[in-house]
Amino acid sequence: MKFKTEQEAFWAGEFGNNYIERNKSDTIVAANIAMLSAILKRTQNVQKIIEFGSNIGLNLEALKVLVPNAALSAIEINDNAVKKLARFSDLTVHHTSILEFIPKEQHDLALIKGVLIHINPDELDHVYQLLYQSSSRYICLSEYYNPTPVEVNYRGHQSRLFKRDFAGEMLDKYPDLKLVDYGFVYHRDNRFPQDDMTWFLLEKIS
Repeated sequence: MKFKTEQEAFWAGEFGNNYIERNKSDTIVAANIAMLSAILKRTQNVQKIIEFGSNIGLNLEALKVLVPNAALSAIEINDNAVKKLARFSDLTVHHTSILEFIPKEQHDLALIKGVLIHINPDELDHVYQLLYQSSSRYICLSEYYNPTPVEVNYRGHQSRLFKRDFAGEMLDKYPDLKLVDYGFVYHRDNRFPQDDMTWFLLEKIS
């Protein structure tokens, strides 16, 4: 598989494989249930969900608990992660880079969590468009927030993690999006910690 950016190759390869081994536990699923339940309670009639960059499906496991009858889809670049997604019998999997994904249908909710921070900044506008096109109503972004774009060293690697106001950029790009709610989950949360994630729920109002 050929990739447009070095960030894609990074996650499709050895680093992405090691990430899988570091991030698989019931504790993470429990934290995802807590966070996603806070998000979903601000929505209505969400029965079709697509996740951009699902990895091995820990967010999808939480969604299966919270919305048991929802039709779930996933986009994932890493071969090993896709193999682990096979445990979901009714999951539609798009085994491709997000940058190569072509939306062919809309979903009630398009979700991306901890992925935009790893996208090459030159490709963000394209990913925003894909999220927008993939949603008929709601878009949820859960990422590291910063009011201005900054690059952060990521486990000794440069040009692999970027923080900015992703939600604000989408709100500016699409006038028919409104901010429904937002929240922050601290890494020292007593029961359900996340990695200092700020989530934003956006809704199409046209």
